[in-house]
Amino acid sequence: MINIITKENGKIVVTPNITVLPGSLANLLWIDLLSPSSEEKSLIEKAMEIELFTRQESKEIESSSRYLENEEEVGINLNFLKRNPEGGFANEPVSFILKDDILITQRSGEYNTFTDTLKKINIFKPKTGADIMLTLFETRIDFDADLIENITDQISGISKDLVKDNDLERDLLIRITSLQETTIAIRENIVEKQRILSSILKSRFFPKDDYETIRVMIKDVGSLLDHTAFSFERLEFLQNTFLGLVDMEQNRIIKIFTVVTVVFMPPTLIASMYGMNFVFMPELDEVWGYPFAILLMILSSAATLLFFRRKKWL
Repeated sequence: MINIITKENGKIVVTPNITVLPGSLANLLWIDLLSPSSEEKSLIEKAMEIELFTRQESKEIESSSRYLENEEEVGINLNFLKRNPEGGFANEPVSFILKDDILITQRSGEYNTFTDTLKKINIFKPKTGADIMLTLFETRIDFDADLIENITDQISGISKDLVKDNDLERDLLIRITSLQETTIAIRENIVEKQRILSSILKSRFFPKDDYETIRVMIKDVGSLLDHTAFSFERLEFLQNTFLGLVDMEQNRIIKIFTVVTVVFMPPTLIASMYGMNFVFMPELDEVWGYPFAILLMILSSAATLLFFRRKKWL
């Protein structure tokens, strides 16, 4: 699908599902390709005299493949975080090409970033495709900030559960681990934006009037990186606290079994003595012999417990 965004008589006009580009490109600001077919790609490549990124090129992880610039155009491959059905996040590549002040974007999924950007450009009326690209980045950075804020709220919830929950469950550790993986993914995504924005700041394709906006975005990205680092430290602290509480619980259980074992050792010794079947054991022939043995076992257990309490081991 191809969406064409033009500026006509001071108004932003969005033309969806177009199959033929307008004859004049003078008013053209943005061409948005959403899961385009081979025919649609060919149409854009021929009309704009460009070569769109392939799926493989968009997924390249090298920094040199993320930002490309020549005398005619700027090409950017940027990963957008998309939520999985399982609840986690995965990177989906989105490509940007800026040529003759016209922005061409290529993506395979729906993102609120694009929807929100369309609403914004209807208000501030961008002059060029470069303005729209920066607006897309600003909107995406705001989305990253919302993600981090959501993670912070979840971390606070886990912290409260850890304090009030006496029965430590495996699900709590899984939640912490899942948030750690999400935080790492967000951090990698933000670092990628930071590198691209730094490259844009050096580019001649963006007006000098936009430099201050770009610098502000770089500062915002730096703040988000600090926030993700802090969130990751909190998650590590919670993980260590959880494991420490588990160790304490295990030690308590082991302590109980150890005490029980030691308490029953004297009675076991006494019972063993009377089970040795010696010929000469006078109390075996007495009426009080059996009660005496039972009493002796009880007293030995009580004496052991009293000794433990005096030593403050219980």
